[in-house]
Amino acid sequence: MSTCHWPVRGTRARAPRAATPIVSSPVRNPMTSPPEPVRHGHRRQPLSVALLLALLAGCSLMPDYQRPAAPIAEQWPTLPASASDSRAAVDLPWQTLFSAPKLRQLVQLALDNNRDLRIAALNIEKARAQYRIQRAELIPQVGLTANDTAQRTPASLSTSGSAYVSRSYSLGVGISAYELDLFGRLRSLKEEALQSYLATAATQRATHISLIAEVAGSYLTLAADQDLQRLTHDTLRSRQKSYALQLTRAQVGNASQLDLRQAEGELESARADVLSADKQVALDRNALELLVGAPVPAELLPGSGALGKLLGVHEIPPGLPSDLLRNRPDILAAEHTLIGANADIGAARAAFFPSISLTTSAGRASGELSALFDHGGSSWSFVPQITLPIFSAGRLSAQLAVSEANRDIAVAQYEQAIQSAFREVADALAQRSVIDAQLSAQRRRTQAAQAAFDLVQLRYANGVASYLEVLDAQRTLYAAQQTLIQTELAQQSSLVTLYKALGGGWSEATDGQLAHAATGTGGPRTTPGA
Repeated sequence: MSTCHWPVRGTRARAPRAATPIVSSPVRNPMTSPPEPVRHGHRRQPLSVALLLALLAGCSLMPDYQRPAAPIAEQWPTLPASASDSRAAVDLPWQTLFSAPKLRQLVQLALDNNRDLRIAALNIEKARAQYRIQRAELIPQVGLTANDTAQRTPASLSTSGSAYVSRSYSLGVGISAYELDLFGRLRSLKEEALQSYLATAATQRATHISLIAEVAGSYLTLAADQDLQRLTHDTLRSRQKSYALQLTRAQVGNASQLDLRQAEGELESARADVLSADKQVALDRNALELLVGAPVPAELLPGSGALGKLLGVHEIPPGLPSDLLRNRPDILAAEHTLIGANADIGAARAAFFPSISLTTSAGRASGELSALFDHGGSSWSFVPQITLPIFSAGRLSAQLAVSEANRDIAVAQYEQAIQSAFREVADALAQRSVIDAQLSAQRRRTQAAQAAFDLVQLRYANGVASYLEVLDAQRTLYAAQQTLIQTELAQQSSLVTLYKALGGGWSEATDGQLAHAATGTGGPRTTPGA
């Protein structure tokens, strides 16, 4: 396929971006390449045939695609001290990330039943069909036609002075309005449809990764909220015992009404926390069932103290920021969209040049149906048509301007996708760099609060401390225990977030799983087949 030169208008000329071409393979031009030597025993092809082949080869007016330079730093701003492994996140299957069999089963259940993932898989089927429709425009469409024409001529127009009915019959095979793609308009549109298909496939991968991370995050949240629920129930029982003790002491005159009412207030506060925790666990289960797309079996729910035992790895190496361009499906989708917008410019440019369409047919024709296949009834037609735009009131220029603007928008969206991915990874790394120290500090705080509570209770039993000190120690311990659970959740969730941000959780082996979720009949092909 040869390349035609397109004049660049001075008002819209832009300096090329510092980039590396994605594809730079030489393509033989039949119009400029030297002919092959003539071998003895073979006749030289007629010049008209060579010119016709060169004409059919056409040229492309698509701009040469240059990948925009990544607008991000070459190194991460923050790196955990343990992130030294050379294995990338994409090389770590999600089954390895999750050590709990219950969580792995639940993620697989979500991959089989989630409706968002099913819609994404069906969108691939739709995009593949649209690509095949556009690709078919490059090939002549052959059709069979059969006509029966009857016409009555009134007596006033008849040469014989009487009305008559004439009939004609025809049967033929032909090509209708086949456009010769001389300037690459159809090929540009085909390339745009192909890139749209590839972008849809990459979007499906992004949905796949996001679903895994969301299911894991919801499962971790449910496990943490169940721990909080157990903590509130334990606290309620403890406050009930404290209130009963103060009530007994007040009845015998060893406790004041102030101590009794304070104990009652703490009891009701604990009861309200229990109700809130029960509600939150129910909401978590509803959210998890929506992600899974099916009722979650009770045996797959997290057990007591499962929060710290769900993940099978403790650190994920982030690699280099440039790895995002290969691993993040959303960045790949944005680049395919950019390449498609670049191809659309070629179609808009080709509209300025003449277009040639061919309509041809061959068959039989006769005035009598019985004589349709008699000798001498053959017929044919050949109707070439050339269309040259002369005046369009600026419509073609406006269409080209729209295509160029769409390309510039796609460039900005591609760069924005890179920057957003960089920020997500950088945020996750910043969280990972301090979360272990935060968890250790919170554990020490909880241990100190527990020791302080035990001492205050002992002092109160010996009449040294007041009940107000006991209440203060209870609140401090309760808050420290709640914060400890939330910090453990943040530590586990940060690893899942980093795994997702780095593009982990996808492999070609999952194609069949996604296809089963979409149709139940087999995986969508990775390339649009015939």
